[in-house]
Amino acid sequence: MDEKGTVYEHTINYYETDRMGIVHHSNYIRFFEEARIDYLKKIGLDYKKVEDMGLIMPVLGVECKYIKPLHFGDKAIISSRLVKYNGMKLSVEYNITNEAGELVTTGKSEHCLLDADMKPVNIKRNYPEQFEKLAQHYPEIRNYI
Repeated sequence: MDEKGTVYEHTINYYETDRMGIVHHSNYIRFFEEARIDYLKKIGLDYKKVEDMGLIMPVLGVECKYIKPLHFGDKAIISSRLVKYNGMKLSVEYNITNEAGELVTTGKSEHCLLDADMKPVNIKRNYPEQFEKLAQHYPEIRNYI
């Protein structure tokens, strides 16, 4: 990932593996979520505080490509970065590598921003302070809005 991304590390737990001794495929989506929450916190958008403001970010879609397995005790190094934001929807891209630096999984998730009434929110207009935090780490968003 480039300089706009952040890195989150997760050590694989035994319960995250399957009978084959590898991480069950469903857990990678959880790893993406952990990394996304960490990414938002690191750029100043702590998800709990965002929710306390009345904003939610439901998942609209997720993609995951499995390249190489991870096993119990391995460290998953998850790079996350914002790759698209159009005012109401955002996309986050993920690369997971192992401790040897080998790419094991790639993925992407798409989210929208909603208020407590489940109505779309444009954060530039309604939450300019939070918009500025995003723009500091993804300046291209100023071109889309």
